[in-house]
Amino acid sequence: QLTMSLNSSTLLNEENTQGTKRNTECLESLLQTPSSFQDNPLQQLQLASQEVLEKAKKSGRSKCPRCNSSRMFYCYTCFVPVETVPTNEIPTVKLPLKIDIIKHPNETDGKSTAVHAKLLAPDDVTIYKYPCIPEYEEKRHEIALIFPGPSSVSVKDIAFHLQKYTKKGVCASDSDGLREPLLKQAKIEPGEEKNPSEGISGSRSEGTRLKKIIFIDSTWNQTNKIITDERLQGLLQIELKTRKTCFWRHQKGKPDTYLSTIEAIYYFLVDYHQEILKESYKGQYDNLLFFFSFMYTLIKDAKCCAGKE
Repeated sequence: QLTMSLNSSTLLNEENTQGTKRNTECLESLLQTPSSFQDNPLQQLQLASQEVLEKAKKSGRSKCPRCNSSRMFYCYTCFVPVETVPTNEIPTVKLPLKIDIIKHPNETDGKSTAVHAKLLAPDDVTIYKYPCIPEYEEKRHEIALIFPGPSSVSVKDIAFHLQKYTKKGVCASDSDGLREPLLKQAKIEPGEEKNPSEGISGSRSEGTRLKKIIFIDSTWNQTNKIITDERLQGLLQIELKTRKTCFWRHQKGKPDTYLSTIEAIYYFLVDYHQEILKESYKGQYDNLLFFFSFMYTLIKDAKCCAGKE
């Protein structure tokens, strides 16, 4: 089976009774697998201290400093930590390339782990709400989309296939000079500042170097509308098919290789670091799972307690 980004949850008290048994079985299954980086990654992450989250959990929900909404840990609409979680106590992750996350309009904000990426890598992540997304055609030789499909390739083959896209891109853009009018302008989420050079670094002599990766944040059933959008056509598609999710809201009937959005981002970057940058991985992106791993532990512990009652 192939891997994709799925919707996710941010609050412990959102867990419903019906899904508890299924999710508990999923978590127990993960914990019973051989202890390795791939099969049980959350136990081996090199994370910043989560003491700030422990304190916030004890104090309960707090106000968002921007919209004053009551939230736990962070505001999922303003992309900022709440008042009980000082920004300077949250780790910041520097990514090797830019990331665009396209969020389905019907995806509940409070159930999406996409915001984790924005909180932890604010300089490199932009979240768009479909249908307001960028026009990627002119840059498709340096952009890839994480999505399974018959033409999807593995991370290690990105350079080879992106080189072919470069040649196709030149031919396509020079063919007739005509283009469809851009009907839907991209709308940047709160806290974003538009940067014309975003996602572009280094000299043009870098040629086929990947500079931006796109993730779709939605349920599996919602993805068709986004993936068939004309603005995403012609992009190289990448698949992640060897990872297993630790997500507590895993969708019924879907394989455990279907990842939450933040997991997909994290695993892609780990593979990219090793396969494309050819560098040993030493936990550089582990803090992308700073919030995710904390919530995983909260929910796991809560289910263990519930099971004993």
